Amino acid sequence: MSCKVRPALAGATLGCLLLAACGSGKSILEAGNEPRPTTAPVTTLPGQTTVPGQTTVPTAPPTTEPRPIDSLPPCDIAALDEAAADGPVEILFWHGMSNELGRELERIVGQFNAAQDRVEVRLEFQGGYEQTIDKYLQSDTDNRPDLVQMPEYTVQLMVDTQSNVPVQACMEDAGYDASGILPTALDAYATESIQWAMPFNVSNPVLYYNKKIFRDAGLDPEAPPLTLEQLGEYGRAIQSTGAATYGVAFDSAPDGGGGWFLEQWLAKEGEFYSDNDNGRSAPSTRVLFDGPTGVELLTGLQDVVATGGGVYVGENPSGTDAFLKLADASTPASMTISTSAALGSVLQFVEGGIIPGIGVEDLGVGPMPGPSGAPGTLIGGASLWITAGRGDAEAAAAFEFISYLVSPEIQSEWAAATGYVPVNAGAVELDPLRSVYTADPRFRVAYDQVAQTPDVPTSNGPVLGPLREVRVTAASAMAQIMNGADPQAALSDAAALANALIADYNSRRG
Repeated sequence: MSCKVRPALAGATLGCLLLAACGSGKSILEAGNEPRPTTAPVTTLPGQTTVPGQTTVPTAPPTTEPRPIDSLPPCDIAALDEAAADGPVEILFWHGMSNELGRELERIVGQFNAAQDRVEVRLEFQGGYEQTIDKYLQSDTDNRPDLVQMPEYTVQLMVDTQSNVPVQACMEDAGYDASGILPTALDAYATESIQWAMPFNVSNPVLYYNKKIFRDAGLDPEAPPLTLEQLGEYGRAIQSTGAATYGVAFDSAPDGGGGWFLEQWLAKEGEFYSDNDNGRSAPSTRVLFDGPTGVELLTGLQDVVATGGGVYVGENPSGTDAFLKLADASTPASMTISTSAALGSVLQFVEGGIIPGIGVEDLGVGPMPGPSGAPGTLIGGASLWITAGRGDAEAAAAFEFISYLVSPEIQSEWAAATGYVPVNAGAVELDPLRSVYTADPRFRVAYDQVAQTPDVPTSNGPVLGPLREVRVTAASAMAQIMNGADPQAALSDAAALANALIADYNSRRG
């Protein structure tokens, strides 16, 4: 059964939601953001040893000053012109998009290959983001691709491999005009004054809510809560009227309420997650989430669960537990927060009749509520990295393909077919995406969150080498807090473990 993300939806079943959310073949939270492991992964490079729970990278000295672009591998755009005179230059592209997402990417690659005779892209699916990361780190230059898709939490890890041609080098050599690319999306993949990669598939957290329950509780179904305080107020109103058992359902997943969302909430409040400007001016040495803002934030979330009609559903390893609480026939919740990339599958789930008496028009989507209701979001999803040492023509060919993928026309097609946020602002003015956003504004909420993100340093998420592992430590603290633990104590313990992971990583960098 197709679970393609489109506003015109066919019938769906619960099995479709559970097993093929957004065509991924995995859980619903994996649609757009592959889940982080619940135990810290171990990745190594050939000839290196590792310690369980730690990520191993090649040795590189920490940087304290912006890197000059000419100290990094160059990009010679003219090399493609010379090489293509003898036939198309073939490049290998590793990606982590499965099922419907993968088929849409295959369609776009085929379209590109057929439209010109300079570059031939050969696409290889690696099984998901985690598999792509591990294979890339464990391969040498000869066995790596010319282009690779990597999730947002690998920025520092990829930089430290010293194996990439910065996309900035290609942009400068080609005279590329990046003014159409959403600044927030572009900045997510820049550190130490270098643009390392190009954003491609972008998603972020949004609020999902049941409009019918809102109406039954006397709440405005077109005015979802924007602050955590309002989440509690809405929850109490819902409970007091008997419209539903609970207001909002929270989880503590590393890729959800326990890890990724904590980064989002701190950014909304203008706070850094780690020192050295979230690791973007120099590598971070410690996390900051155990400071006063973090403690106040999680104390507030704890209070929503205790007195504001909230319910904690656990770590949510399947990625569906929070959504299923909205469909619970006996003790339902009315709201939850999850990735925007799940919207199409959730709509199919609702249309399949799993929630009696609720139609697709009753599913509301709003911005992610934050402590103060401030707008904006951190970038989730993945970006495109060019591998160094594969040849000048190959690097130039990879950039030509990247330019095609992020053009307004292709981003319009990609976002309309998948539900991802287009990285090019021009895409929203073109069909098919323009028609999608007009027909169903719920699909535009995530785009607007990116477009409205303040242009301040804290709007760029953390770039920690062991960010996967650090999110696991934060998720553990969130679980304790949701179960009644003291927020300061839980966050302090998590920060101590996170700082040890960072120190170990930095020591192995050199």
